[in-house]
Amino acid sequence: MSKKRVVVLISGSGSNLQALIDACNCPSYPIEIVAVISNKADAYGLTRAQQAGIAQACLSHRDFDSREAYDSALAEQIDQHQPDLVVLAGFMRILTPTFVQHYLGKMLNIHPSLLPKYQGLHTHQRAIDAADKEHGVSVHFVTEELDGGPVILQAKVPVFPEDDEQVLAGRVHEQEHRIYPLVVKWFGQNRLKMVAGNAELDGAILPTGGYANDDT
Repeated sequence: MSKKRVVVLISGSGSNLQALIDACNCPSYPIEIVAVISNKADAYGLTRAQQAGIAQACLSHRDFDSREAYDSALAEQIDQHQPDLVVLAGFMRILTPTFVQHYLGKMLNIHPSLLPKYQGLHTHQRAIDAADKEHGVSVHFVTEELDGGPVILQAKVPVFPEDDEQVLAGRVHEQEHRIYPLVVKWFGQNRLKMVAGNAELDGAILPTGGYANDDT
C-alpha cells in the first residue's frame, strides 16, 4: 500500500508535529509528511521539519487583507504538494467555509478538551474553573463549525485540586502525542472516513465521543 501524503499546518512549537515525525520513522507507518506550513515565521515547528528533512514554508496571514485571501493562497500552496490529508497541529487560525469545504473529509484537528465541552481557547483553565474531575483531548474531522466536526478519538486525564493550567496542559499533551499519530495512522490505512457528516472507522459510525476502547 502506498503511503498517504500529508501536509501539516502549524503556528507554534509543533510538539504534535514531532509526534507524527517520530511515528513516520517506523517503516510500516502508512503516511509521509510531504510539507509543513506555518503562518508564523518563528514557529519552532518549522525547525523540526527542517531537521527531519521535510519541506517547510511560512505563509504569514499578516501579508493578506482578508481571511478569504489568505485561505485561498494557503490552499494553493497546500495543493502544490497533492496531499491526501491535511493535519492541523496547533494551527491557530479560524478557517473560512470555502477552505474547509475544499478539504472536507480530508482534514483533521486536535483540540485540548473533551468535545463538545470547551470549544475555542483556554480549555485547561476553563476545566479547572468548572471544577471538572476529568479533562482531555479530542481528534476530529474539521467542519465549518469551530471545533465542531465529528469526533474520532478522545483521551481523558484526571484533574486534581492542586492543578494549575500549565500542569494540566502537560498531562493533556502527553495524550495528544499518543492519539494523534494513531488517528492519522487509521486514515493512512483507509480505515477512517467521514461519511454524511459522521466519522466512520472500519465501516462503523463512531459515537459522539469517538472511538471508545482502552486497547487503542
